[in-house]
Amino acid sequence: MGTHNTMKTNCHIHCVFALLLAAQLSIAAEPLRLGEHGTQRELFVDDHLIASMTGGVKQHLNQPVPREVVLTTDAPWEGNTSAYYTIFRDGDLFRMYYRASHWDAEAKKETHREVTCYAESRDGIHWVKPKLGLFEFNGSKENNIVIDGVGTHCFVAFKDGNPASLPEARYKGIARGWPVGKKGLYIYESPDGIHWKLTRDEPVITEGAFDSQNLAFWDEHTQQYREYHRSFVNGIRAIMTGTSSDFINWSEPVLLKYQEGIPMQHLYTNAVQPYGRAPHLLIGFPTRYLPDEGQRVEPTLMASRDGLHFHRWLEPVVPESAPKDRGGNRSNYMTWGLVEIPGRPLHLSVYATEAYYTGPDSRVRRFEYRKDGFVSIRAGANVGELITKPFALGNLAERLTLNYQTHKGGAIRVAIEQPNGQAIAGYTLAACKRLKGDSLQQDVAWQAGGDISHLRRKYPVARLRFELKDAELYSLQFQPWLR
Repeated sequence: MGTHNTMKTNCHIHCVFALLLAAQLSIAAEPLRLGEHGTQRELFVDDHLIASMTGGVKQHLNQPVPREVVLTTDAPWEGNTSAYYTIFRDGDLFRMYYRASHWDAEAKKETHREVTCYAESRDGIHWVKPKLGLFEFNGSKENNIVIDGVGTHCFVAFKDGNPASLPEARYKGIARGWPVGKKGLYIYESPDGIHWKLTRDEPVITEGAFDSQNLAFWDEHTQQYREYHRSFVNGIRAIMTGTSSDFINWSEPVLLKYQEGIPMQHLYTNAVQPYGRAPHLLIGFPTRYLPDEGQRVEPTLMASRDGLHFHRWLEPVVPESAPKDRGGNRSNYMTWGLVEIPGRPLHLSVYATEAYYTGPDSRVRRFEYRKDGFVSIRAGANVGELITKPFALGNLAERLTLNYQTHKGGAIRVAIEQPNGQAIAGYTLAACKRLKGDSLQQDVAWQAGGDISHLRRKYPVARLRFELKDAELYSLQFQPWLR
């Protein structure tokens, strides 16, 4: 009897184990989908695509290149604590919104009330502060103030891409009610980005701390509004998010989630935005706050595919050593904005602040990223490999293009393989023509050519093997042939 029961128990254990193993294999075998048609651009800002890296190949966080100062807050209604900048492109015009304020370090008090200001530019470099004539400051309306009163501490604006948006609310804004108004986030609307009014007299989001650059936008990829705002978790500054279909009624906010093992750190601003070249990705530049290091701040990078779970990078993207005056209290914030400016088609511009508190005014400096260049797959002098997870070859996947750069003596080769690593004749590393040089969109070619459309029928699921030497790989995309 005992032996029979033992055998029965062992059989049961083995059956359960087999079922669990089968379930795990089924989950593991589920291929990634690169968009509806298999043609969405994929960046390496997280580990979504990566199965393995060998031979010294690694993900490398890139820092944008410092460029020129584009704005100095030297007007009487501005000052050294001007902050929380929003920058976006609106057709041929670039728009900027920011808090204008000044702190007297000796008297330890503000010298004037906070107001929200507006500037504009045709090239993203040279900015004009128009005399709008809307609000009085020190007896004159000759200024660029666009909001005075509720919301001036941290007003953020965006142009609404929702096709259902009404003309009178083509531009929308969100801001904390302080220094007047109730606790929470108020929403605003404008027909032209200049003349603003409150959409509701009461805050629409009330759970959170809000003393930061809280923001919202229309997410075209998921067809909903998203908002990101400040909160606290056990005394540590954190970020919450919510969604809405109408910009008025919002879901209960929830805290962002990060990859396993990431430390809890103070995150002051978030600067989350859809990445235009890959709209399924959200890119954020959260500002890490270091209260034990002189209250200094430094922008970092994070990315998400669902708006809630983010892959955070711990190194700063704009370090304290970037020029200049960034080491002081709150002197190194990233603005909310990622734009392409005229004459720089290969790059994207971001902006960061400097000289907070330290002088009679503060500054905004432009920085430049290579397009898709936030993170790269980097290989040194030794040959290494990156293998992707299996993915479905979509119905429009007809050629493979890469955004890459090689250095002296470097090259990249690519193989298309079956999910288990078995070679596909004609598409091996040996059959691939070496890629050298620098390109944002280079077709990969094999001895049989670059057309891979016929592979979908025989190999609906595949993986990629990259061989890299002295090279940087920034993104990949399957595309249809231009017809």
